[in-house]
Amino acid sequence: MTEVPIFFNIHFILFSMYLTILAIGDIVGKPGRKILEQKLNNFIKQQKIDFCLANAENSASGSGITIDIANKLFSYGVSIITMGDHVWKRKEIYDWMKTEKRIIRPANYSPLAHGRGFVALETLKGNIVGVINLLGRVFMKPVDCPFRAADNAVEALSKITNIMIVDMHAEATSEKVAMGWYLDGKVSAVVGTHTHIQTADERMLPGGTGYITDLGMTGPHESVIGRRVDCVLKSMVTQVPVRYEIADKDVRIEGVIITINCSTGKAEKIKRIRIPEDVSD
Repeated sequence: MTEVPIFFNIHFILFSMYLTILAIGDIVGKPGRKILEQKLNNFIKQQKIDFCLANAENSASGSGITIDIANKLFSYGVSIITMGDHVWKRKEIYDWMKTEKRIIRPANYSPLAHGRGFVALETLKGNIVGVINLLGRVFMKPVDCPFRAADNAVEALSKITNIMIVDMHAEATSEKVAMGWYLDGKVSAVVGTHTHIQTADERMLPGGTGYITDLGMTGPHESVIGRRVDCVLKSMVTQVPVRYEIADKDVRIEGVIITINCSTGKAEKIKRIRIPEDVSD
């Protein structure tokens, strides 16, 4: 039987009928981290967010994550960090991922890989939220089947909670949509990451699962998916390898807010959000 790690918060227990979850799109480099430092805590308070999920596989100079960056993201208000195909870029996190329950890697990597692919965390209200990280296979490097991995994770988590959020980190929109339909009625929400482009297809699926193909990007939008336009154009036009440097203008936080009925585990509402940086910042 798969052991499900649970991280309990013992400050107080106050069960609520509804849970408000913020899911944030791929954090890209220092600009993405900076806007979270400036904006996230206040936004969480204003919107009465109970739990914040963020994909941070690009948070360290655009590729991977470090322990220091992860801890800073937690201090800004992030409850759990999900990853993707760049999870192994920084070796310093390998052993750390074995013990830190608030960061997960795709569940359909080898079972021998460092870390875990899903986890259950307790909110300050006392509700337990299960989070599953999956990696797509279309136009990506070979990994195990995300559908079977999803089944295994849902089966394990369902013994603990009926509230589950899935981060489907994939290139192909069709694969993300397919996962949404596959898990409809089994999880509270399926949110896509990886392409850094926020989609306008957020919806409630018939079984009560909130869905969006891509949360978007938390980072610089005067760019090509977070990289400087001139660098990317030079590479594409000349076909000569160029170092893709992180851009720094028009920085935004993108994602969704999901309202979940705690008694049923079903999502009742999913709403896209976009938070721009202020001129005063």
